[in-house]
Amino acid sequence: MSYDIYFLRRRDGQSWDDVLEAMEDAAEDSEQIPVRLLEAWDRIVPQARSLLGDVEITEYEQESRDLSHSDTGIDLSVFGDEVSITVPYWHAGNEAAGVVDRVFALAAIVENETKLTAYDPQVERPLRETPPQKPAVLMSRITEDLRSRYGS
Repeated sequence: MSYDIYFLRRRDGQSWDDVLEAMEDAAEDSEQIPVRLLEAWDRIVPQARSLLGDVEITEYEQESRDLSHSDTGIDLSVFGDEVSITVPYWHAGNEAAGVVDRVFALAAIVENETKLTAYDPQVERPLRETPPQKPAVLMSRITEDLRSRYGS
């Protein structure tokens, strides 16, 4: 289980639900990463390293790119034309707030370089319209619930 952020392109008048449905439909058709995203990836990686520090990069031909930060579990992925950030529910309290701050900063980099909009499906709104406290509280609550059910 993870806290997810999707990067989407929304046309005028299109609902977020329609955008998400189109993303799910497109995910079924595996394709190469578009050149514009490959170029954006090359600009994102050094900025992500500056923000997060030591990260692991995995590239699979022209189909996927992945950037992982082992200390936080933050993972930035590009698969075909789908871009997302995921964070496992490991963090609670102040630690969750710190990780969410990093996610927001990374999302801003990705938005700037890809011109896509970061969307938070957990709160059903664009990330830039979401106060960071809301995802931090949600992440913390779910992490604590999982720990109470399954242990740390």
